[in-house]
Amino acid sequence: MTLERGTLLHKRYRIVEILGQGGMGSVYRALDENLGVEVAVKENLFTTDEYARQFRLEAVILANLRHANLPRVTDHFVIGDQGQYLVMDYIEGEDLRQRMERQGIISEEEAILVGAAMCDALEYLHTRKPSIIHRDVKPGNVKITPDGRIYLVDFGLAKIVKGSQATTTGARAMTPGYSPPEQYGTARTDPRTDVYSLSATLYAALTGVIPEDGLARAMDNVDLTPLRKRNPKVSRRMAAAIEKAMAVHADDRFQSALEFKEALLSSNIKTQRVEGEIVVTPAPFNEKEDLDGGEVDALLPEKPITSQIIPFSRPSSRPRRRRRVRTGCWISLSFVLALMVTALLLIIFWSPATTYVTGLIRTPTATPLPPTATPLPPTEPTQTPFLTPTRTAYPTVEPTATGTPDTPVAPPDDYIGQLAFASDRNGVPQIFLMNWDGNGRQRLTSLPDGACQPSWSPDGTQIVFISPCLERVDLYQDSLLYIMNADGTDVTPLLNSQPGDFDPAWSPDGTRIAFTSLRDGYPQIYVLDLRDNELARLTDTPSDVQALQPAWSPDGIQIAYAVRRLSVSQIWVMSETGRGQFQLVRSGIDFWDYLPVWSPDGEFVYFTQSASSRLTWGWMMFLNYEQRSDPAGRAVRNRDLAVDATFSSDGLWLYFESSVDSLQYDIYRMNVDGTGLSRVTTDPAQDFDPAWRVIP
Repeated sequence: MTLERGTLLHKRYRIVEILGQGGMGSVYRALDENLGVEVAVKENLFTTDEYARQFRLEAVILANLRHANLPRVTDHFVIGDQGQYLVMDYIEGEDLRQRMERQGIISEEEAILVGAAMCDALEYLHTRKPSIIHRDVKPGNVKITPDGRIYLVDFGLAKIVKGSQATTTGARAMTPGYSPPEQYGTARTDPRTDVYSLSATLYAALTGVIPEDGLARAMDNVDLTPLRKRNPKVSRRMAAAIEKAMAVHADDRFQSALEFKEALLSSNIKTQRVEGEIVVTPAPFNEKEDLDGGEVDALLPEKPITSQIIPFSRPSSRPRRRRRVRTGCWISLSFVLALMVTALLLIIFWSPATTYVTGLIRTPTATPLPPTATPLPPTEPTQTPFLTPTRTAYPTVEPTATGTPDTPVAPPDDYIGQLAFASDRNGVPQIFLMNWDGNGRQRLTSLPDGACQPSWSPDGTQIVFISPCLERVDLYQDSLLYIMNADGTDVTPLLNSQPGDFDPAWSPDGTRIAFTSLRDGYPQIYVLDLRDNELARLTDTPSDVQALQPAWSPDGIQIAYAVRRLSVSQIWVMSETGRGQFQLVRSGIDFWDYLPVWSPDGEFVYFTQSASSRLTWGWMMFLNYEQRSDPAGRAVRNRDLAVDATFSSDGLWLYFESSVDSLQYDIYRMNVDGTGLSRVTTDPAQDFDPAWRVIP
């Protein structure tokens, strides 16, 4: 059973948040109330006598580890039939997966330094008496602290080797792409297993793509794509070292982590003389996150703490180098720079060319994402400057509509259609309703914590939505699912909803609601059956792979959704029960694909795409589902920004978010072939999350 926030465990450890969750238990961030420090608490739910004995034995072994690149184990205990717990240093900072999502693929020099530090940690583990095999090296288990130190964390699958005997802290498991072939079956794992996983981690960090699975390679079903084919900037010596360490047969790999470290350091002239503790450039300092204290402050005991141990502290301000400069030259340089910046701002903000200035789009202030236990690069673009994509030509658009590039399709005089959308025009976002042309606007919600992400029931009589919604973000950690009538009355929370449920999508038959949930510690897709309130999980990806943004096909038998892995976002499709999952769109590592939506006839899947090398706005793409053997999407428009589309029920129009011809974020409309672009809302606030309503 997952421990709730604020629970006092073992009369000492106050649970702050869940960091991750798996089949054997969870990992929590907690506050040690005796010492006033943060710790990580690993939970094992297997409580048989044999598991308890084994757990205590291995906890003692792990508690004796002392290495600069490993967290310390400080406590272990068993609570009756509840579970077994291991307490370790909480390593502040970002993991390698988050770092890749934040900055894209990492540089060769940084990959060498990370790899060398991990080799040091692994060599230490492998040479203990008894030897310790980690067996779960992957980007999510490589942590980088705010001062640039590198740690190998999470010993959930570690194996203690005693001669020909072995014990494990849990069942044998593997992470596809990072685990070697011997970890899938009964073959013996040894230090070369960790060498393989570390090299696969570096491969992913340098390319942004998880390498081909070891078991599939061993069965000759697939070959490893050469690293330089995916990233030609990597040196031949570096690529050769990583590919050797990823050999299918253990005898063909480096035989120790020390050998692998030497090969990595010698592959680049800048790292050949690295000595002492290895550090890398830390993540950008976030003053609000790092200094405000957040949830931890709320859990601190009221009495003063007389002894406080802080593993890693950061000075309140970074030391500055003293430089001698001539005052006159400095003032002149500052004056020139000020003039240049002023001129640039005048060009951007006062130029008559209000939309495009040398490929730069003006956008509102960026909306930050909330910190999460498993944050990934937001694939839903934030409001940062958009650079025109590098593509020079787009295939011919297939969907058709009657109209010209400047004229929307003219509806009949008696045309009826409405949209729900979210807007922060009254402070926090609330849900509004308007006619198809933007007129007749009315507010439906007045919730103090805001509301957004409306999705209509197929008969148009009810809306499912989420709250709290304090701003437009990518992941909503605290949100719940609610249902209300079309006029905003009878707001009711959904049964089985819990904080971290969002992206609701009502099924075409009106019986189910698919949604994204963080109840597993990372985004997965669930479906709630409204007939019996049964909740089912449809996706079951590894913890470093997210599944979100479900979209029903018009016949209700398929669901398109987004999958995020490392710095890549893809469009996948599965059956309504979660079976037959396959990747629908393949745009490569240069583009992110997300926010899918089906056309009303089910022939096309539309989605948003953006450049993966930076956080940008997106543009609208589509794919003919029957031609999915050619998985490259096509552009609806080749220059205009378009995010999060919804179709009119007659299939003639697309409504979406954009700021094509204004400074603010508004709802726009265009014909399905990309012609007839028009702006529907004009309020200076952010208008987003459009959802078409079928008029009953």
